[in-house]
Amino acid sequence: MNLTDLADRYGSDKGSRKHRYTELYHMLFLPYRQREIVFLEMGLLIGGPEMGIDADRETRDCPSIRMWLEYFPKAEIHGLDVSDFSWFKHDRFTFHRCDMDDRTNIAQAAGSFKNGPDIVIDDASHASHHQQNAFLEIFPLMPSGGLYVIEDLRWQPPTYEKEITKTAALFRSYQDNLRFSHSDPETQAAFNALVPDISACIIEPVRYQKKRRDQLLVVHKR
Repeated sequence: MNLTDLADRYGSDKGSRKHRYTELYHMLFLPYRQREIVFLEMGLLIGGPEMGIDADRETRDCPSIRMWLEYFPKAEIHGLDVSDFSWFKHDRFTFHRCDMDDRTNIAQAAGSFKNGPDIVIDDASHASHHQQNAFLEIFPLMPSGGLYVIEDLRWQPPTYEKEITKTAALFRSYQDNLRFSHSDPETQAAFNALVPDISACIIEPVRYQKKRRDQLLVVHKR
């Protein structure tokens, strides 16, 4: 089965019923499918503090992790979330509970991997500073050829979002000038320090329709 079929089987919103991200992912990830890669997804289930739901909510499923475990039969799969998914057991899955407000917390989680992740998908809170915290901590750990994806660029949660440069605008500035522009000088300098490690950066609109706003970012590690 291709990735979209698996997404629909497991009830992931990445499939044909909503975002259709898996159409692009299948093209990007197919060469990795039978490799012994390290895969990380941040954000394992819809809802949580970004939707006004307590971080200690009861969680009963993680559909995309089920999808990734089947799609990548040899991969070491890691999941990161502010809520608890430690009940989900699989010999190739490791869960990390993490608050993305705290870069140290992110660094500790990522530092526990045996190797840097080959593929990363950020589908967590969608708050700009959370996305940027995670990128700054995790992207440098990735091997050459790695793919870093940030989903849902068009939406930021009012409960978390700060008055800073949004992630979509940040990466648009890189696309336009090959340099990052950010309202915070320290964050700007941290991102520009990573420019030599970026070989490609694409932003796809939702459902691949040009009239839609920014939706999905893919960054390729040099």
